[in-house]
Amino acid sequence: MVALSFPSSFVSTNHDAPPEEFRWIASVFIGIVMCIIVYQVTGFISLLCFNGYSRLKKMERVEWKNRGFSTFHALVVAFASLYLLLLSDQFKEDSHGKSIINHTSTLSDTILGVSLGYFLSDLGMIFWHFPALGGWEYVLHHGLSMFSIFLSLMSGQGQIYILMVLFTESTTPFVNLRWYLDVAGQKNSKLYLCNGILLFLGWLVARIILFIIFFIHMLLHFDQVKQIFDLGFYSLLVVGPILALMNFFWFWKIAKGLVKTLSKARHNT
Repeated sequence: MVALSFPSSFVSTNHDAPPEEFRWIASVFIGIVMCIIVYQVTGFISLLCFNGYSRLKKMERVEWKNRGFSTFHALVVAFASLYLLLLSDQFKEDSHGKSIINHTSTLSDTILGVSLGYFLSDLGMIFWHFPALGGWEYVLHHGLSMFSIFLSLMSGQGQIYILMVLFTESTTPFVNLRWYLDVAGQKNSKLYLCNGILLFLGWLVARIILFIIFFIHMLLHFDQVKQIFDLGFYSLLVVGPILALMNFFWFWKIAKGLVKTLSKARHNT
């Protein structure tokens, strides 16, 4: 039997928690509070600005607000991930004099913590209203995401790969806008068609091509990837392909929906 090793922060017996752990807990709490505030603000603004909101069914109003904080979280983590991966020097090969899988910063730790808070909040709502806000595929997606984020946050390893996966949340606003337009009876509008095209292209780039880059990067840096503690290493090898397969499945459904929408629009012209 293979013995799994864990980073020292997982098994430390020191009862004086280091400052980093307080920051992680605070960032998770901020993520949860962010979801609660945006949930309430979304409902308040929608009631003032959208006449049809008050006529929605109770569960539709719940999902409407749920998708509000989902969109907000997606924008925050997508921009933060883009900055950390491409604009900052955090994950440049020789910027810190150590293996790229060990690169961390206060900002990356905070973003991971906030995302963990979001996934906890969203998963809680999914279970509370199950299956109205999503079925078991959402539970699996959120569960794997939280597990991976937690391991990376606590160990300080593999954050580059977690941030690459978090950038895929950039497609979420298009998914949510599609739902909003559908509920508002705007499936035949030009905005619905344009959003469908952008969703298809965005998914192709952020969830298909990016995952190909993800696996190529892992392969090219496999000597460093093998330095990740055992549970994190095997999780990376398993969770990544599972999320990729889920993304391919959803991409196939999006492509089918786009073809149907384009065909319908062509017949109406």
